[in-house]
Order: sequence, then C-alpha cells, then structure tokens
Amino acid sequence: MDAVVLAGGPLDDVARRQAGAPNKAFVEIAGVPMVERVLRALRAAACVDRIVVVAPPQTHASQALAAADERRSDGARISDSLRSGLQGLPSGQLVMIVTSDLPVLTPVSVDDFATRARALDADAIYGCLDRRLHLARFPKVPHTWARLRDGTYCGAGLAALRPRALPLLERSLERLGAARKRPLRLASLFGWDVLFRYAAGRLTIAQAERRASRILGAPVRAVVSPFPETAVNVDRVSDLALAEELIDAAGSV
Repeated sequence: MDAVVLAGGPLDDVARRQAGAPNKAFVEIAGVPMVERVLRALRAAACVDRIVVVAPPQTHASQALAAADERRSDGARISDSLRSGLQGLPSGQLVMIVTSDLPVLTPVSVDDFATRARALDADAIYGCLDRRLHLARFPKVPHTWARLRDGTYCGAGLAALRPRALPLLERSLERLGAARKRPLRLASLFGWDVLFRYAAGRLTIAQAERRASRILGAPVRAVVSPFPETAVNVDRVSDLALAEELIDAAGSV
C-alpha cells in the first residue's frame, strides 16, 4: 500500500516552541522531528510501498524527510494537501493517509491497520480507537471521545482512501463545513434519527458507516485499531512533554 504523510499546516503554538520549525511536524521530540518518527515507522512496516510526504517546499531538502520516496508541496487547506499527495496514484487502489504528529507510531500498528483496511470493501476508511485500550496503555494522554452504543472512541491518525473518492470527500467536507453551526442543515445531512441516536449514546458504528456512505456517495468504513499508538498525537504544547515521556519509557530513539 502506498502511503501519503501530511506534514503541512500552519505555524501553531506547538511549532513556535522550536525556532525554525515551519509547522508542528518538524518539531523535535527527544531530538527527532515528529515527521521523521512517522516516516521511520512507515518505512519499517512490511505493508508500505511508496511513501509520499506532503510538506512546505522549503523543507524538502530536510534530513527529516529522508525516508520518503517523494516530496510534494502542501496546500492552504488539508484538501489541497490531500490532492497533492494523491495525484498520480492509482485511482482505485487504497492509499494510507497518515498524519505527521504520531510520535510513538510503530511498524506493527501500521501493518495491522493496512491489513484491516484491505479486508474492507470501502473507498474511505477511518481509523479509530476504543477508550478502554487507550486508558490501559496511555492514561495520561487526553483525547476527545465519542460515545456510541458499541463503545467510546476517538479518531486515530491513520486513514485510507481511494484517490477516485477525493472529489466526493471534498464536496462532503464543504457541505459539513457550511452546516457545522446550523442544526437544521446538519440534520438535513445526517438525519434527525442519527443526531438523536448519537446524543443518546445509541448510535452504532454500523449505522454511522451507512449514513457516512450515503453522505459521501461511496462506501465508508471504520477500522477500530487495537494499537493505542495510532491515536497518540500532538495537538497542544503540553502534549510535547507527554510524548517525550512516552518515548523515554519505551526506550526508543
């Protein structure tokens, strides 16, 4: 499976912690840029073929990107960066989409996600993690959780997409963005039944998959990973110290 690593983004509070970092992907944790840690994990995974990293043009000569096969320019929006990364890849083949802020990502967790994704008949696949697994291994790492009937989940930093579905995804994101603060419009997209079930904690993963597939216009599935490291990301300045603590505890470089 080809992999696209998204290493674009703005100069946020995390990036400002390190002089010269254009965004948080290039912030070092225990002396190694986060994006380099992600690329190392992908390169060591048995399932990964070509690695495309999407990053600011001025970083393309950086040693942090050495493990990538190809470097492409990022865009102003995440959809622009996705389009850049997926351009020219086989339209019907699943491509793994990986965020660049997963400091403890492991090759085995990448291979597991790829195996589960390939077993599904879907054009868009979203990785997620059960809260119980996360708390058992990383109780100090905070997340935003969604309570469903199957369990309580957060999103992971791994997804998969067939390039042919990108235009559909872009249209869906535009519609969701326009409706996000308008309950009636959200209800017209998701349906009142889905919103009420979610609010009551009665929505199932299967129901969410079916409604997401209807909205996208292509099959959407979820992969529940058994590896908590797929969801340990760095969104806040306080996450940097937590990530360094986890790396030190694991004895990794």
